[in-house]
This record gives sequence, C-alpha cells and structure tokens, in this order.
Amino acid sequence: MEEKDLFEKLVGQQIGNYDFNNKNLLKQAFTRRSYTEENGGENNEVLEFIGDKALDIGVVRYLVNKYGNAPSKESLNQMKWLGQKYEDEFSCELDEGELTQLKQRLVQKDTLARRIDELALADYLVMGKGDELSNRSQEKSVKEDLFEAIIGAIAIDSNWDFEKIQEAVEVMLNPDSILNSGEEIDYVTLIYQWDESFCEVPWFKYNDGSYRYTWYMQEENTVYQSWSEIDTLEKDGSGPITKRCYVKIRDDLPTFVGFGRSKNEARKYACKTAYLYLEENDLFFTIKDEIDEPTLEMAINQLEILARRDYFSLPKYVAEERHDENGNPVWQVSCSIEEFDVSYTIESSSKKSAKKEAAFEMLKYVLDNYEEE
Repeated sequence: MEEKDLFEKLVGQQIGNYDFNNKNLLKQAFTRRSYTEENGGENNEVLEFIGDKALDIGVVRYLVNKYGNAPSKESLNQMKWLGQKYEDEFSCELDEGELTQLKQRLVQKDTLARRIDELALADYLVMGKGDELSNRSQEKSVKEDLFEAIIGAIAIDSNWDFEKIQEAVEVMLNPDSILNSGEEIDYVTLIYQWDESFCEVPWFKYNDGSYRYTWYMQEENTVYQSWSEIDTLEKDGSGPITKRCYVKIRDDLPTFVGFGRSKNEARKYACKTAYLYLEENDLFFTIKDEIDEPTLEMAINQLEILARRDYFSLPKYVAEERHDENGNPVWQVSCSIEEFDVSYTIESSSKKSAKKEAAFEMLKYVLDNYEEE
C-alpha cells in the first residue's frame, strides 16, 4: 500500500471512515503554514476557520438531539411515509445558558487537544523544519487547530452536509463521555487507554445496513454485541438501528462489533463488547505490566517511569546526614509518594545506596498495593 493510501486509511478510520471525494483536502488539513512557507502549496489555516464554525454546528445539533424533542431524520422519513406531519412545538430539557455552557465545554482547547491525543492524529502533521525542531505538534493550540481543520475539510468536501459533519464531530469528539459526568461508563476511552498501553490505536470500520442480517451472518473470530442489549436498544423508541461498527484492538484478539442509530453509538457498543471480553479473559493491563522486573539498581528510574505515566505523583526524597561515634557519615534517606500513606526510610554510609534502597522498598509497595481507579 502506498504511503498516501496508508495515511488516508489510518486517519479515515479514526474520523468515522468519512470517504473524501477530494483526497487533497484531507492532506491539507494536516499541513501547517510553516511547511507551505518553505515548500509552497496550501495549508490548513482557512480550514481551521471553517472547521471552527462547522464544529459549532455539529455540537449544537448533537445537544439538540440529546436534550430536545426535535425528531431525527429517520423519524421524519418514517412520518412522511405514513402520511404524518411533525407539528409539535420544540422543547428542551436545558435553557439557553445551560446549553451554552455545555457547548463551550465541548469545543474548548483542552477538550479538542485531548481528543487529538487519543486519536493519535498529531503524528501525521506536516510541518516546517522549525516547527519540527521545537516539537510544536505537542502544543495544545496546534492540536486544536488540527481538529478544527479536519472538520473544516469534511465540511467543504461534503458541501456542508450537516448529517456528515455531525457524524464526524460525534466520532472524533466522543461528546457522551464528556457530558455523562460519571453516570455511564465511557467504554470508548477505556479501549483507547487499553491499546495505548501497547503503543497502539484501535482500528474502526463503520457500515450501514440491517443489524439482523449482520447478526445472522456472523463472521468467524468476531464477537458481537449481545442480542438482549440490541433488543432493548431497538425497543426504546429512539429510532431504527442502522449503523454498525467493527473495532480491532490487537491482531491476536477477535474483531468486536456493535450496533446503534449513529456511528458514535455503534462505536460505543463495539467498545463495550471489547471491554467485556477483556474483562472476562483477564486481559487488562496493570501497573505491574509496566515494569518487567523491579530491581534495586533501577528502582529510582522505575518509580519515576510510573509517575511520568500518571499512576501517581513523582516520589519525594528527604536526605539527612549525621555521623556515628567514630565520625563516619551516616545517610538517612526517606522516600514517599503523595497518594500513599506509607514512607520508607533507609540508613547507609552512602547517600546513593540509601536512596536506591528506599526507592526499591517503595516500588515493591506500590506494585502490590496500587488500585486502578
């Protein structure tokens, strides 16, 4: 597969498999001005501007669907087929101020940058040499720009098809996970985090069509969303189930399939199916998997590695020197970590040795006692 085709495939499956008519627009969305200043061509700045407005539209449509009583496109088509008209007044659970706060929360810089990180899309940015040397791809503002530019490219390519814009926004933004406030498990993020432990990104593929046909024509080495869950989803009256999502999280594991009324919902159930499989087969990555083998010589570095990966805060060391009756130096070094109620203190004639031993004792403790949130 050519590099260009591979780029389109890798990026496309993270943004909902939107199929660009103009493939150059996708590439342009990833091209920074610093590159075009050195090499010519078009960059993503105007696409960012367009994407900023298109993102607002996608988010507002999502909020209206979530909290309002406006019928879905499928419901309107069904009413038209039955010869009915939609004549209800529009009502919403939230007022204008509450909707504004939620919209701001969904489109803020930190949110967009975090999603770009989870989707692992910043790695594909095309930048000038100066930006590359200063590692600008890791700046939140650059990631925010990239998110908006991708949405802008889709808006232009689809001729402002609001359905397709909203679909891409929901897949990339995963807004349910942001607004649920812990009320519902965010299986999509959990699957991304599981794959991140192996330096990988989950692979997604989306299809339209009847879930019943897919269910009865089950593929080998594929795990499907439970029938009872699909049945419950179908009976809740929110519209027909017309989307399915395939997710592959590792080559040696099955493909997982979920169904829903949108790509975002189908992805949620595909990831839930994958998560339940991992749970059932005891395949969760734990803190112990981060360290091949705790050793005295590497204990200080190993503790810091775990801290840098956000398991806990950086360890603190307190060293005090005193002398024994013969005047020889005796070092006392304590190691503590904010999240744990214990500390370890070691005495040695060598400050370095005392620090190593204190770190080693703390390392053994956290590996045995760390609890995943």
